[in-house]
Amino acid sequence: MYSIKNKIVWITGASSGIGEALAYGLAEKGAILILSARRAEELERVKQSCVRKYGAQVIVCPLDVSDRSEIDRVMNILYSKLDKIDVLINNAGYGHTENFIDYDFSKVENMFKVNVLGLMYMSQQVAAKMVEHRSGHIINIASIAGKIATPKSAVYSSSKFAVIGFSDALRLELKQHNIKVTTINPGPVDTAFFDTFDPEGSYLERVEPFVLTPEKVAEKTIAVIGTNKREVNIPKMLEASSKFYSLFPVLGDFFVEHVFDKK
Repeated sequence: MYSIKNKIVWITGASSGIGEALAYGLAEKGAILILSARRAEELERVKQSCVRKYGAQVIVCPLDVSDRSEIDRVMNILYSKLDKIDVLINNAGYGHTENFIDYDFSKVENMFKVNVLGLMYMSQQVAAKMVEHRSGHIINIASIAGKIATPKSAVYSSSKFAVIGFSDALRLELKQHNIKVTTINPGPVDTAFFDTFDPEGSYLERVEPFVLTPEKVAEKTIAVIGTNKREVNIPKMLEASSKFYSLFPVLGDFFVEHVFDKK
């Protein structure tokens, strides 16, 4: 049975939503936390909650994962103080819906810098250190949107397809070094994410039966730390839908158009 107690866990996107829920769940289990996000004041709020409720050890490292020089700077600071990082949870990311032909391409580039390139660079730099210790676990928060593409989500879905593909390849490369890679693919999660992804709230209403809480996603994520679990797809209904979509793509397109299309 893998024990999280005293393991050093680095969470990106830790200032709210799934990242915040992960921080509380891991603090309760005795993990030593590194919390990163752009908003330093929100990270401090999460840190104080972890300390007050659970007596946790928490390091706050404000970070924009789209900036490689910032990642390098924070890495240098952390590894000057710590021997190793046991678990990296790449949770930072955001989404936006719009017809692709109307999309401002600078927004496409920025989303990929955060959702994909930042995640890849974080993984590369931390994995290089994990290899030295022949242990570690990288967990990438992707999305069911990386398995089932939906209208008006071409950019977001493609970024999550990329995360899943990257994780699958990285898992095979790092296996020989005793480093685990897991992808978490949640369906819609009721967080501030939807303030930008679905500002009108119409999409969230349409998919209400599938909506998860950040605490549920955090619980499922924490449960796989230290295991060889390849991926986690939640909720179960959407996991089944993704398999159906792969086996019966024409029927799958019909289903997506009539259930998930954000009109």
